[in-house]
Amino acid sequence: MPTKETVMEKLKEVTDPEMHINIVDLGLVYDVAIDGSMVVIKMTLTSPACPVGPLILDAVEEKVKKISGVTGVTVDIVWEPMWSPDKMTEEAKMELGIM
Repeated sequence: MPTKETVMEKLKEVTDPEMHINIVDLGLVYDVAIDGSMVVIKMTLTSPACPVGPLILDAVEEKVKKISGVTGVTVDIVWEPMWSPDKMTEEAKMELGIM
């Protein structure tokens, strides 16, 4: 059975192609729910007009489906709360020179 921790680790392999930082450290992943072999990810993008959004969503689904025991993935994009740089980890902020 997949665990939330396993899913989050796998999501760290998905990098925003514009910022070159993984989506977990960017603070884009809000929640991971697991129901048996199904994984539901609640996440956002840096903006509603994010040009690489479809690439990120495809990568999320592809990576999570590779986890042993996962038979399905649903990615729910939400805009509340809106993403902002304060959602990033300290490491991501340092890497982008925001600190």
